[in-house]
Amino acid sequence: MRRGRTATWVTQNPADQARTATRGVYPALRRTEVSDDSRSIQNLARRHFLRNSAVTGVAGAGLASGVVGGVGTSALLGSRSARASEGDAMVAPGELDEYYGFWSGGHSGEVRVLGIPSMRELMRIPVFNTESATGWGITNESKHILGESARFHNGDAHHPHASLTDGRYDGKYLFINDKANTRVARIRLDIMKTDKVTTIPNVQAIHGLRLQKVPYTKYVFANAEFPIPQINDGRDLENPANYYTMFNAIDAETMEVAWQVIVDGNLDNTDADYTGRFVASTCYNSEKGMTLADSMRAERDWVVVYDVEAIEAAVEKGQFETLGDSPVPVLDGRKGSPLTRYIPVPKNPHGLNTSPDGKYFIANGKLSPTVSIIAIDKLPALFADEIEPRDSVVAEPELGLGPLHTTFDGRGFAYTTLFIDSQVAKWNIEEAIRAYNGEDVNYIHQKLDVHYQPGHNHASLCETRDADGKWLVVLCKFSKDRFLPVGPLHPENDQLIDISGDTMKLVHDGPTYAEPHDAIMMRADQLNPIQVWDRQDPFFAPTRAMAEADGITLESDNKVIRDGNKVRVYMTSVAPQYGITEFKVKQGDEVTVVITNLDTVEDLTHGFCMVNHGVSMEIGPQQTSSVTFTAERAGVHWYYCNWFCHAMHMEMFGRMLVEKA
Repeated sequence: MRRGRTATWVTQNPADQARTATRGVYPALRRTEVSDDSRSIQNLARRHFLRNSAVTGVAGAGLASGVVGGVGTSALLGSRSARASEGDAMVAPGELDEYYGFWSGGHSGEVRVLGIPSMRELMRIPVFNTESATGWGITNESKHILGESARFHNGDAHHPHASLTDGRYDGKYLFINDKANTRVARIRLDIMKTDKVTTIPNVQAIHGLRLQKVPYTKYVFANAEFPIPQINDGRDLENPANYYTMFNAIDAETMEVAWQVIVDGNLDNTDADYTGRFVASTCYNSEKGMTLADSMRAERDWVVVYDVEAIEAAVEKGQFETLGDSPVPVLDGRKGSPLTRYIPVPKNPHGLNTSPDGKYFIANGKLSPTVSIIAIDKLPALFADEIEPRDSVVAEPELGLGPLHTTFDGRGFAYTTLFIDSQVAKWNIEEAIRAYNGEDVNYIHQKLDVHYQPGHNHASLCETRDADGKWLVVLCKFSKDRFLPVGPLHPENDQLIDISGDTMKLVHDGPTYAEPHDAIMMRADQLNPIQVWDRQDPFFAPTRAMAEADGITLESDNKVIRDGNKVRVYMTSVAPQYGITEFKVKQGDEVTVVITNLDTVEDLTHGFCMVNHGVSMEIGPQQTSSVTFTAERAGVHWYYCNWFCHAMHMEMFGRMLVEKA
C-alpha cells in the first residue's frame, strides 16, 4: 500500500462498463489509488454539486471574488483559489504568460497556440484544414504550400514538436503530422504560419513524430503506422505477409524525404536521443494481424531502435532501393538488419519518451500495467551484438492500468498517464531501477485523478535539456460531467497541473474541441514572432513573381491586367479603403485578386471577401495575399473587408461588375 493513500475498488458507471467491455482487455471493476487530496472530491456527485448548499456557498464566494469563474470542480473546492492566492497560476489582465503552448488540433487539422499557465487560446494556425478566416486552403499562397494535397479538405493533426539546437528549443520551426492523409507540415514560428507541407511516399498514416535533438534538428522522424503492400499498386491485396510499413526521415530545411526504413509491425510513437545517433519507436502488431483480436495475441511486441549514423552511411554507399515512382532511398530495417535492433517489451506498447537527462527511452505498455526503461548507453553494445536486446531494459515498473505516455520534470521524476485508471502516476526513475534490481523501494510517489481517460501529457520543456518541472498538461479524451452539456458530442478536457512542489495539484480544467492529441510548451523568451510582415518574405514570393511578370509593383500599383479570359486585379489597401473600389470582368472569367496591405501598424489586418463566391482571406500589415475564383454570375458583386481595421471599417468595400458573356 502506498503511504498516504487508500486502495479502493471503484465500480464504473454503465457507460464506462460498456466502453471497457468493448476493449475486451480490462474488467468493469478496476483498482485505483486515491490521493488524500482528491478523496473528498470523488465523494461528491459532480453533476449536482452546485445543489449542495455548502458547496454552493463556497462557489458563490469564489465567483464573487472573481477567482474561480470558468474553472472545474476541483478548482471550486480550493486548489485553484489556493494557487491564485499565491499569484502563480493566475495571469492577470494585461500580463503575459510564461510559456507558449502548442496543441495539435486533432481532427480539425490545425495547431492551436495557448498561453501557459493561463490556458488562454491565443491563435489557431491552419495546417491541413480549410479555414475561412485567414483563407487557408483558399488563397493561392496556401494552395502553393499545400501542393498536390490541397485537394484534401480534412486532416488529423497529432504530434506538434519544435526544432532544437543542442537539445534546446531554438524558436525556428514547429512540425506536425497528418495521420489522415500521410503528410508532415512545418510551421514557421516567426510568423506562426505553415510554410511547407510534404506528402510521404510509399506509406500510409503518419502517426508518431519527433525531431533530431542534437546537434540540431537535421531530421524530422515520422512513423508510418499501417503496413501496406510494397509496391502498393494493386498487387498482394490479399497477402498480408507482403505488407510492411516504414520509419521516415524528412530533411527539416528542405522538407524532402531523406530516407525510409522498412520495419516489421505497426509503428506507433517515436523519440530521439541526445547524441544524434539513436531513435526508437514503439511497434505493435508484431503478429501482422488484420483484425483487433489478431493484433493482440502476442505477449510481447517491441521497441525498434534505429542507428541513424549507420543508415546515413548506407545511403551514402548506395545500399538502398527505390519503390515505384518515388526517388526516396528505401532501406531494409526488418529483423536481422544491421540498421535496427528489436527490443521485446510487453504487448502493444504505445508512447515512447526520452528522459531529459538523455539516459533512457521509456516505452509505455498500454496493454500491460508497466513501462519499459531502456538504457541508451547500452545501445552501442546492443548494435555491436555484445548484449541481447532485453539486456538493454533496466527496469519495468508497474504503474497502473493503461499507461500511455510519460513526461518528465528534470528532477528525476516521471509522470505517466494511466488511461484506464484515469490517473497520472508520479514516479522516480532511479528508484524504479533499484526496485527492479531487488531493493525494497517505493518508486511511486503519487497518483492524481484526472478527468477522464488521459492520453498524452507534457511537462514544461520536458523534451529538451531545460525541463524545469513547473507545469504539466494532461489531455483527457473524455470530459463527461466536467462542463455544461452541449449535446451528444462532448468536448475533451485539457487539465493543467502544478508539479513544482512535492505533490501534483490540479489547477485548471479547459474544454477543447475535436481531440487535441498532443501538446508542447516553450518558454516565451524562446520565441520572437514578428509583428509586421517583411515585404521580401518568401511566403508570398510566388505572387510577387507573378506581379513582376505582369510589370506590377505590388507596393504602389492598382491595376487590372486582362489576359484573355484571365483577369488579375492588383490593389493596395490602407485602412479604410481598397486601392480599387470597382472593376469589370466578363461572365466566366477566371479572376485573381491580389491585395497588398500598406499599413505598418501592428495588429492592423485587412480582409477580402467577395460576396457569394466562397472566397475570403486575411492580409496582415505589409502582407500580400491573393485568391483566384470564377466570375460565374453576371451582375453586381460586392467585396468588403472582413477583418475589423478602422472606425470606417464598414465602409471599406468595392464592386465587381460582371458583364454577361
